[in-house]
Amino acid sequence: MGVLEEMSELLQKGKANEVKALVQKAIDEKMDAKKILEDGLMAGMNIIGGKFKNNQVYVPEVLIAARAMNAGITILKPLLVQAGVEAKGKVVLGTVKGDLHDIGKNLVKMMMEGRGLEVIDLGVDVSAEKFVATAKEKNAKIIACSALLTTTMTEMENVVAKAKEEGIRDKITIMVGGAPVTEAFCQSVGADIYSPDAATAAEKASAVFG
Repeated sequence: MGVLEEMSELLQKGKANEVKALVQKAIDEKMDAKKILEDGLMAGMNIIGGKFKNNQVYVPEVLIAARAMNAGITILKPLLVQAGVEAKGKVVLGTVKGDLHDIGKNLVKMMMEGRGLEVIDLGVDVSAEKFVATAKEKNAKIIACSALLTTTMTEMENVVAKAKEEGIRDKITIMVGGAPVTEAFCQSVGADIYSPDAATAAEKASAVFG
């Protein structure tokens, strides 16, 4: 088994220290940083994402796999910067105003990062103004909103309205998700993409950047 396959397998098992050691080994072998990222770390995270989507693994496994991926990326980052490897695109992510739930949002962040996207995480209780202002400032192509309460999901409509008001609606893809959110709700508020789970959200976001 090659070093990248081994890295992918150990990442899926959440073995952070071993993943770090293998990333270092691959660097010492003068392997291309982008190749290590894509064929080692991201490959492993995408497998976990697929298994999570099919209920073959659960939140704890995803969390430890993501921790292992981050451990590897920490070593790799300086080389990626040096090689000029850009993130595929930027996503502004947050839980909407009035809602303090963040487990789902954090999973989406990990899955998106696992697909090579740069995620600007605004945390919880995020206003429509903040979502849109950050997207403008950071030149992000996607705003991803999460909600766990039926009382707060209506805030997603305000995000769409605010993007229109600020004149960026045609430049931005608005994604919505969370337990009470549905495809019908997504369409009714004028958002672009609904995702039932974190792995699908990452796939759909990645597709936006082509």
